[in-house]
Amino acid sequence: MSVLKLALLLFALFFLLPLGIATLLYQRTGIGADWWSADRSSIGHLPPATQTPGAVVRVFAAPTVRWRGIFAVHCWIVLKPAGAAAYTRYDYTAWGDPIRVNGFAPDGRWFGRNPELIFAAEGATAAAMIPRMQAAIEGYTWRRRGDYRAWPGPNSNTFVAAVLAAVPEAAVSLPPTAIGKDYPHDGRWLRRTPSGTGLAISLGGYAGLTLGWVEGIEVNLLGAVAGFDLRRPALKLPGLGRLGMPGMPATVAS
Repeated sequence: MSVLKLALLLFALFFLLPLGIATLLYQRTGIGADWWSADRSSIGHLPPATQTPGAVVRVFAAPTVRWRGIFAVHCWIVLKPAGAAAYTRYDYTAWGDPIRVNGFAPDGRWFGRNPELIFAAEGATAAAMIPRMQAAIEGYTWRRRGDYRAWPGPNSNTFVAAVLAAVPEAAVSLPPTAIGKDYPHDGRWLRRTPSGTGLAISLGGYAGLTLGWVEGIEVNLLGAVAGFDLRRPALKLPGLGRLGMPGMPATVAS
């Protein structure tokens, strides 16, 4: 078999086939077109902030609105310093000022779709992370109106990846369906991965390669990501996400 035929076969197996399956699944379970009135209420994951005196960090992801949910998730961050009376949710969106603060319930559904918990930290661990995460949010480069681009970035997932890069000890990797996470938010085509355990090459978010202990092996083609998680064995596929062991443990507390 020639190199070209092998490359085409691998592309079909690891990119086209998963996206085709994801499209069929969406047709059976996808949210309807009336997304304006879709449910955005809390899923009940977070207790009232006044009942949680310690610091809290959460990262959530949920399928994006309408047909884009076939391919991609929208990620966001929730922070609560120790003693704070409320959670603060940070999204990066296409409307208004890109960094949207408390526009939705901290653990709310994303236009009818339940979010998945990507990372959680509490207590002293969260307290040590929050100042650096807040500084990364304040210093985020793409914060002006008009900076947001759904593809290949900078988008919501680019923003969350940039903030997580400030806390490599979180050792968290965003889902392969977080299209835009590999966009070079710092302008560098070669950089360390957000976990600090490897290297990532990105050609403007259109193509790239990531090698890291936490991130595993990831190939990015036009924003779609396929690869393999070595640390917690799982396939990473476009549209379908992880197939294998789950990602991070539910909560890091100390």
